[in-house]
Amino acid sequence: MLGPNRYGKAETRLVRVFRNGDTHGLVDLNVSVALSGDLEATHATGDNSGVLPTDTMKNTVYAFAKEHGVGEPEEFALLLARHFVGSQPQVHGAKVSIESYAWDRLGPHSFSKRGDYTRTAVVDVQSAGTQVVSGVTGLTLLNSTASEFHGFPRDKYTTLPETTDRILATAVDARWRHGGDTTDWAASFAGALEALKSGFVATYSYSLQQTLMAMGTRVLTERDEIAEVRLTLPNKHHYLVDLSPFDLTNENEVFIAGDRPYGLIEGSVVRDDAPAAVAEWWL
Repeated sequence: MLGPNRYGKAETRLVRVFRNGDTHGLVDLNVSVALSGDLEATHATGDNSGVLPTDTMKNTVYAFAKEHGVGEPEEFALLLARHFVGSQPQVHGAKVSIESYAWDRLGPHSFSKRGDYTRTAVVDVQSAGTQVVSGVTGLTLLNSTASEFHGFPRDKYTTLPETTDRILATAVDARWRHGGDTTDWAASFAGALEALKSGFVATYSYSLQQTLMAMGTRVLTERDEIAEVRLTLPNKHHYLVDLSPFDLTNENEVFIAGDRPYGLIEGSVVRDDAPAAVAEWWL
């Protein structure tokens, strides 16, 4: 028996230039589409009468970028997902995922690609409703102090020393589910991003788990339109260098930045009255 399934076109790279006289605008996206619905025939017998070609999905992305323009990634994803569900009777659900790469303006038609994070948006249009999940990935944050870690259980394999002053650094992957499908997407994203940063900065941390809770709570406190926040926080370890062979004292000033292995902290912060999710989504 055929179980849950979907198909689509992944990672359609789209760059849209908006030519407003001598001053140009630039949008840079990576768009993935996945469709689900009445697709049993193609799996069972190879009958493709209900299979919209993935090449058509790619072409639709480019055509819509011209015909409708490209605004906020959530807005563009909603437009695409609703089109596929509304125009194909055999399609019952559409998931559109977008990575948005930011460029800083250097001149009227000159830009520099920003590398501090990638904005994300995932839209699910299903018979049960519509769900919008915004997010950010690769947001690297660091506190050079105001972090401790002690009081943890010890066994015969434990060698980690307790500390009352350490570097706390992480590369944030965050997703937040909206309570509805209409909002000011630009203001919402900017506000959520600022809340994540503020929550990190303002928390005197005794554990990265505590920091995760503070960051998620800050988003829900400041953004009423958001129902739930999910965070993945790798602990980017920094190890104090032993300078004693050189007759030097290292007073939490010189560190080795560790690569792997690393601690990985994951969790969600949910509003008490959050509506149920329409579709499964990333943690």
